[in-house]
Amino acid sequence: MNHYLDVLKKYSVFSGRARRQEYWMFFLFNVAAIIVVAILDAVLGTSPWLYALYFLGTFLPNLAVTVRRLHDSGKSGWWIFIGAVPVVGLIWIIVLLATAGQPQPNEYGQDPKVLAA
Repeated sequence: MNHYLDVLKKYSVFSGRARRQEYWMFFLFNVAAIIVVAILDAVLGTSPWLYALYFLGTFLPNLAVTVRRLHDSGKSGWWIFIGAVPVVGLIWIIVLLATAGQPQPNEYGQDPKVLAA
């Protein structure tokens, strides 16, 4: 839960690096929250308003943590657009997000594992 809240605290911080754990834990909690919001939407009959509000509220943090995750592997944040390429782009962005970050400092900052220790 801390990783989810940490990403929300860095609401629109696109600089720096994000560890794999930070990104994937945010992703996991975000998917869980989307499921809960979708169920609430269906039960309350407000579909798709609650989902739309949740999506708008978490769009920038999701984008920011993805860019910081790409920075951790030494890639520019612009690589996020590779996901727009059908099939291959989606697979490639998942590979980039799942790849271990560079252990040494890069142009985006220190290794977040070193900073966390």
